[in-house]
Amino acid sequence: MTIHVSPEACPALVLNADFRPLSYYPLSLWSWQDAIKAVCLDRVNIVSHYDTVIHSPSFEMRLPSVVSLRDYIKPARHPAFTRFNVFLRDRFQCQYCGSTHDLTFDHVIPRSKGGLTTWENVVAACAPCNLRKANRLPKEIKMFPHQTPYAPTVHDLHNNGRAFPPNHLHQSWLDYLYWDIELEP
Repeated sequence: MTIHVSPEACPALVLNADFRPLSYYPLSLWSWQDAIKAVCLDRVNIVSHYDTVIHSPSFEMRLPSVVSLRDYIKPARHPAFTRFNVFLRDRFQCQYCGSTHDLTFDHVIPRSKGGLTTWENVVAACAPCNLRKANRLPKEIKMFPHQTPYAPTVHDLHNNGRAFPPNHLHQSWLDYLYWDIELEP
């Protein structure tokens, strides 16, 4: 699963005041228009620029490629329990067969048997596995999730998000991202 980033659109990487990205997946990016607006409202510091320049009759400015917030935004302590975050925790893979297509989610202990809709009972599952398991217990059908479902931390989700970098990473962003990139000697 890849987030499409158009390099021609000159998006700005948005860092918190501690110079860490606000999020890794999706990567915290603003359009160049939003970045310029934040600069003009004095909400961000420009860390790096593109070579592209914008003009108005009385104003000229190089587009920012990396900005940092002036005020620190405290990250959430516990991630929201959402379908997207379940998929991200499970790395966008069916927890029964490993497929990355046609994902939905499955209650390991079916709701009809008292299972709750919680981090500890919901996993990503492809539609065929979900239909095959139906409302049966894992031991009844011999279908067990590859990983025991758990409530992830924000750090867990950030780490998993790093496995899905956008299709384009501007050179000026690399010092602030921790993907597996080859380092220069």
